[in-house]
Amino acid sequence: MFLIDMFNRKTEMPDPKHALPGRDAEIPTAAHHFVNGRPLKAPFPDGMQSVLFGMGCFWGAERLFWKMPGIHVTAVGYTGGFTRNPTYQETTTGLTGHAEVVLVVFDPQIVSFEMLLKSFFEEHDPTQGMRQGNDIGTTYRSGIYVYDEEQKAKAEISRAAYQSELKKAGRSARITTEIAMAGPFYYADEAHQQYLARNPGGYCGLRGTGVACTG
Repeated sequence: MFLIDMFNRKTEMPDPKHALPGRDAEIPTAAHHFVNGRPLKAPFPDGMQSVLFGMGCFWGAERLFWKMPGIHVTAVGYTGGFTRNPTYQETTTGLTGHAEVVLVVFDPQIVSFEMLLKSFFEEHDPTQGMRQGNDIGTTYRSGIYVYDEEQKAKAEISRAAYQSELKKAGRSARITTEIAMAGPFYYADEAHQQYLARNPGGYCGLRGTGVACTG
């Protein structure tokens, strides 16, 4: 019974009243990107845009984006839940409501938002609900958290287009990707920032569907 309760707790969004409270102080994190040396936190250069992507475990997702041309900086953290300044350990309980996400700060003159969406949909499975592969829980849900209405509209168009491509490929599963305006983004601690650059042999849970995103 205990194992069943723990599984249900991790795969269902918590009631805000019963979510972990967190804390006022920010969790200490790295000052600079481990790969490119740029500051992890704003202010960012003029002309940069930002988006938050949830694709399951944030280690592999962050590496996917920092390797792309036009990306100014990436950072991992949490959003979409209720707990203020959560620790990694708190998010794993399922009692924060947060998703693991990657902050992607990009130059739209070099890489379009549509290209980021293409990589997002192709490089993970957006149909798995509150999980990604063997990683189970609300913290691993698929999500796009945007900073303006234009991004939101483009994300919704891309999601619909990819659903159509999945159907053409004989996949009946419904995309469960959450698209919402970004709320507070809480940086994860330094050990998780650019984890796979610090630990090249570390775990990467990214697994795409094999279906191309043409929208």
